[in-house]
Amino acid sequence: MRFRRRNSQNGPKSVSDRYADLREEMVDAQIRRRGIKDKRVLEVMRKVPRHLFVDPDSVGEAYEDNAMPIQCGQTISQPYIVALMTELLELKTASKVLEIGTGCGYQTAVLAEIVEQVYTIEIIPELAESASKRFEEFGYRNIHKKHGNGYYGWEKYAPYDRIIVTAAPKELPNRLIKQLEEGGLMILPIGDYHQDLVRIRRTEHGIECKTVSGVRFVPMTGAPD
Repeated sequence: MRFRRRNSQNGPKSVSDRYADLREEMVDAQIRRRGIKDKRVLEVMRKVPRHLFVDPDSVGEAYEDNAMPIQCGQTISQPYIVALMTELLELKTASKVLEIGTGCGYQTAVLAEIVEQVYTIEIIPELAESASKRFEEFGYRNIHKKHGNGYYGWEKYAPYDRIIVTAAPKELPNRLIKQLEEGGLMILPIGDYHQDLVRIRRTEHGIECKTVSGVRFVPMTGAPD
């Protein structure tokens, strides 16, 4: 996996050192202080260069405490929300993760730094293409990419231990539940104007749902059957 933190040398800081400092501040002020405790999540959020995933004219705001617009009217999630959803997945190194909504690829990269295999789907062709180029440039070999409708998941590689959805459907997509392994977890926002972040656990008896908090995501595009 591509990104490694660098130790600062004496003398003027390089651009990469300054961005590393901004990530450290982001993790301390926005993420750790809000209760994120998973050491792997904190370390990855310090490592992955968020400024390389935003639009060039937004680089200066990449580590601020908010979501940001990206191309095609979509967004990159607030750093805290990325960390929270990642922690709620309770990832293991061997976890097989399906991500619905690649977007710019930032959440995908965070996942790929923790687990061995990430399968990600993006319905907007321009986003799918630009994210794919980033993954290649950054040297990821454990991200499997697809341009398609996330409502249908990716049956070819199902079942998945974990599923994360980064856009909000109006109701729970049943096709995705069917692709979640028994004992697996799914994190997603659900709703229209009022949305809740929900964690789903599939059990032998059905599904268990827990509402985590109110959120605001872009709507999930593409209509189910």
